Amino acid sequence: IVLCYLHLCAEDYRWWWRSFLTSGAVAPYVFLYSAYNYFSRAHPAAHFDLLSCSLYFGYTAILSYAVFVLAGFVGFASCFAFVVKIYGSIKID
Repeated sequence: IVLCYLHLCAEDYRWWWRSFLTSGAVAPYVFLYSAYNYFSRAHPAAHFDLLSCSLYFGYTAILSYAVFVLAGFVGFASCFAFVVKIYGSIKID
């Protein structure tokens, strides 16, 4: 919401996709942490198995995409509610 407010203060009214992408930017961190977890904690001494690795990273990619869409929607909805509230309080005489 703060970034949306700063974009509106700079008179940049293209906040729609930026609010979605800014809040959805947590998804790469989820994917990278899952990769760190796989290589360091889940299978530290195991040999490289292509099937289990591809299954793990396939499902992790799907989960990361779902986190991206969900967090992006929450960020967009909150910014949209903020913009409606802030522009609804303007009194035009």
